[in-house]
Amino acid sequence: MIHIKQLDFTYIPGPPDKVLQQVCLNIVPGQYVLICGRSGSGKSSLCRTFNGLIPHFHTGQMEGMITIDEQPTSDLTVEELFDKVAMVFQNPEAQLFNPTVLRELAFGLESLGLETEQIRQRIDWVARELGLENLLAINPHQLSGGQQQLVILGAMLALKPRILILDEPFANLDGKHIAAVRKIMQRLKAAGIGIVVCEHRLRPTLPDADRVVVMDRGRIVLDGPPAQVLQADLEKYGLQVPLAVKLSRKMGLKTIYTDLKQLIEAEGKNLKPSRVSAARHSKAVSGRMILTTDHLGAEIGGRVILDDINLEIPAGACTAIVGANGAGKTTLLRHFNGLAKPIQGRFFLDGTDVTGTRASILARRVGTVFQNPADQFFKLKVRDEISVGARLLGSLDSDWLDLLVKRFKLDKLMDRSPFRLSAGEKKRVAFAAALASKPELLILDEPTAGQDADFKSALGHTVKTLVNEGRAVIIVTHDLDFAQELAGNWMVMAAGRILAQGQPQDLMADRELMDRAGLEPTEGNIWLRHGRERS
Repeated sequence: MIHIKQLDFTYIPGPPDKVLQQVCLNIVPGQYVLICGRSGSGKSSLCRTFNGLIPHFHTGQMEGMITIDEQPTSDLTVEELFDKVAMVFQNPEAQLFNPTVLRELAFGLESLGLETEQIRQRIDWVARELGLENLLAINPHQLSGGQQQLVILGAMLALKPRILILDEPFANLDGKHIAAVRKIMQRLKAAGIGIVVCEHRLRPTLPDADRVVVMDRGRIVLDGPPAQVLQADLEKYGLQVPLAVKLSRKMGLKTIYTDLKQLIEAEGKNLKPSRVSAARHSKAVSGRMILTTDHLGAEIGGRVILDDINLEIPAGACTAIVGANGAGKTTLLRHFNGLAKPIQGRFFLDGTDVTGTRASILARRVGTVFQNPADQFFKLKVRDEISVGARLLGSLDSDWLDLLVKRFKLDKLMDRSPFRLSAGEKKRVAFAAALASKPELLILDEPTAGQDADFKSALGHTVKTLVNEGRAVIIVTHDLDFAQELAGNWMVMAAGRILAQGQPQDLMADRELMDRAGLEPTEGNIWLRHGRERS
């Protein structure tokens, strides 16, 4: 259905380098194609050519040919491609513009002129599949980032397009919802709908993909079935292969498994589990609590979002707050930097009651990186964006700033607009800006969403440096592998409450707790548990 031949594209205005170079690709209905590669490799730009956003919305110099059903996209409008190729973007909030979730799900269906009963049936179907039944009357802008992603996914699924494009669909989703979306995609593929997924996370995509396309610097460098592509060194393209793949290679298995549970089920009796040691974390030794809360509570639109939150965040340590979509994690963070006010309770910074303190005052001590980094940009060049906060606070350290630029590979982006970068590049800029003033407390909301393995490594190194200096770091994430690597203390949230707190390996061993929180254990934890059961 989609045929691309010798495609080149350069954004105008924008950097002079081509973001797509000599791309040749065919995509047909009924096939699951995974497009992967490091941040800035051209994945999202390629996907925007599938539905006509390039060249009709994102302007630039395009050479080569792209056709949909043998018609050049240059001759078709985005509207004419609407029911053929549907796309879910990395930032779901950019696609939300209706007052309720129900209206959001119905909008595209009404645009296609479907009958009322047919619209109702499709809305009932996607709401049931994605767990949206209790959210239909709510304004989608009041939802968490993960819930917003589910709403947009539902709106696109309801259209039943011939090709469904998903850009980082699992970035903000918890384990339960990832499993639900995967099942839906499998059924859509079986029904003849083409699935194209752009993702850095290979664990939830490789087991389902028929074909893997790896991009690097705007070019397709690998293209073939997963078993074939996995023979290559994917790490050099900024990708992190799943533990199941690593174990299959290490044990010399004939089959390269992409799913750890499948590996254990198929080979479990013959496996001699190798040791996968748990991550070691430095312990806070000062006993100083940089942040504490006292019976904190919050509501949004009459709904209780936070209920009696009591926690302590020690200096010199990294703490992870984990939980399912809609658990209240991001709302909790917004209280720590003054962007939200509690309806009850108090919170303290280093023993001082700062409840109700303005965000501009708290910014001197609390650095924050949001889920959508573009929400915090206000300068026209990257070099100004990453330095403005530290400059205003009188804490600018040129050597530290140079180190951040190098560590997050921003040197070639310094004179570009942060608003015109890829999603992954935007997040790297936001990290550098938040870290520039060396805050006492650093808050990271979904820090690894849309990020490649190189960035995760750089961020992990930076967090460890800050912790060793005695600062506190809070990570809110669905990436439990990253959380386990950096945070020795987890707080598990569900329905606005903290269910449990402790070391990650102990919490993940509590299956009832993980089910209540809507979480799936990491592959490393599953493998360790398998080893213990065998011993």
